[in-house]
Amino acid sequence: MRAQTRNLTRTMVVWIPDWPVTAAASAAGHSPEAPVAVLAKGRVLASSAAARAEGVRRGLRARDAQSRCPELVVLKYDPVIDARAFDPVIGCLEALTPGIQVIRPGMCALKARGPSRFYGSETAAAEKLLDRLETFDVPGGRVGVADGPFAAEQAARAASAATRVLVVPEGGSAAFLAPLTVDTLEQPTLTDLLRRLGLRSLGAFAQLPATEVLTRFGPDGAFAHRLARGGDDRPVVARQAPPELARKLDFEPPVDRVDQVAFAVRAVADELVAQLTTLGLVCTTLRVEVGTESGRVHEREWLHPRWFSPADLVDRVRWQLQGSGTATSELTSPVVRIRLIPEQVDPVGAHVDGLWGGGPDERIHRALSRVQSMLGHGGVVSVVVGGGRGFLERQTLVPWGDRPVPANPPDLPWPGAVISGTSNLWPTPAPSSIYPAPKRASVLAANGRQVSVSARGILSGAPAAFRFEPAPQVADSNKLHPVTAWAGPWPVEERWWDEDAENRLARFQLVGADGRAWLFAIRNNQWWVEASYD
Repeated sequence: MRAQTRNLTRTMVVWIPDWPVTAAASAAGHSPEAPVAVLAKGRVLASSAAARAEGVRRGLRARDAQSRCPELVVLKYDPVIDARAFDPVIGCLEALTPGIQVIRPGMCALKARGPSRFYGSETAAAEKLLDRLETFDVPGGRVGVADGPFAAEQAARAASAATRVLVVPEGGSAAFLAPLTVDTLEQPTLTDLLRRLGLRSLGAFAQLPATEVLTRFGPDGAFAHRLARGGDDRPVVARQAPPELARKLDFEPPVDRVDQVAFAVRAVADELVAQLTTLGLVCTTLRVEVGTESGRVHEREWLHPRWFSPADLVDRVRWQLQGSGTATSELTSPVVRIRLIPEQVDPVGAHVDGLWGGGPDERIHRALSRVQSMLGHGGVVSVVVGGGRGFLERQTLVPWGDRPVPANPPDLPWPGAVISGTSNLWPTPAPSSIYPAPKRASVLAANGRQVSVSARGILSGAPAAFRFEPAPQVADSNKLHPVTAWAGPWPVEERWWDEDAENRLARFQLVGADGRAWLFAIRNNQWWVEASYD
């Protein structure tokens, strides 16, 4: 056994239980002590101790978890927030001992030999790391020490809140792992097969001959078998800390005008872009944090269709400040700190111009960005199509360079939608022109009376002509246009539960004598023009 453990790395694993809950709750402004659950793909990924006391377990659906704990705070899992919140924790541990490897947010590993020699023993070194976390306001940490990262991780998970540190003696990893279930391997396919073979513990799996395991289960099974036997020979690889790209600007005394902040930020923006250029990088996503004298921190992510120049960085800071200020550019609270954090950087070669230039798309990007810098953040917008029942509510105007997120999620069911990809109730194509506000109109039958639609969708008469009510956007508004073809009605029942709401709606397609088609709608006996087919 001594010869087997000679090539294994004595490993120390630091684990912070419920880290996804801590990170998500802190980002959302909730207390981790409250009943909180973090969801991933509609199921509980992690839950706080208060939530687990109410029966909330990992793998539950959101509705089942809320039924067990009505006051449960449900948060969506964001790996970016998870990793971002864990980075300062790694920094505080590296102040005591270098060479830390991040296994996942909330868990890291390091070689135990150096800290144990410096602090006298493995237990003393582990206690020192936990005390460091306590001073950094990260309580509840656990440390496991064993031969190899896998056994050390299981030792950290087996440590209790009272002991906090579990040290597996050298050469004793196999005996320590033997009672654990095969689910610990986190290989569902292999685990299911082992259970069907009657091998439910790591000890039973470890007793199989290594050659037979390789032949029957392949390389992945052989690796899992080596872990079960306590022979995890993977080295601890220290993380390579990326260069510090964020830039911070402090104001003393605090500044209360946008133009003063923008002028001071220019030098920091030039320095940031110069460093990125030296590293051969460009910034495509920027996070701006504005710290105010009131203690609040206003942060926002900005996207760029190409990459940020120093002038673009200054513009984003100014737009963010103007969005929280008044029309006179006076801030609601003086600014004490500005941080520019490149959230996403790309190699400059991925955005370099082609041999014959960047093409028309790149010229459009530059032109629109230039116009936006003159008109402001909302001066140039693009349309994003989302979900909804009508054409107007499906479109969302997004400022140029922002993340194209529609106001209404397109993947939700929209019964009664004008156009549905899985329904033949409404023909395609979609109209080419949609009015920002529907225009009043009249649709007449052959006898000259206005056409009406009953609650059962029955027309009082076939549409024979239509007329637009006076509006400057429509030519010949008082002219009566004969109808050469029409289709409909397509009834839509909206807000059926509200008796006072005007919820009866029906849509028609009408074609005039000039061949132009229109999209009409009638709501409570009033006709409207919603769009046209050019």
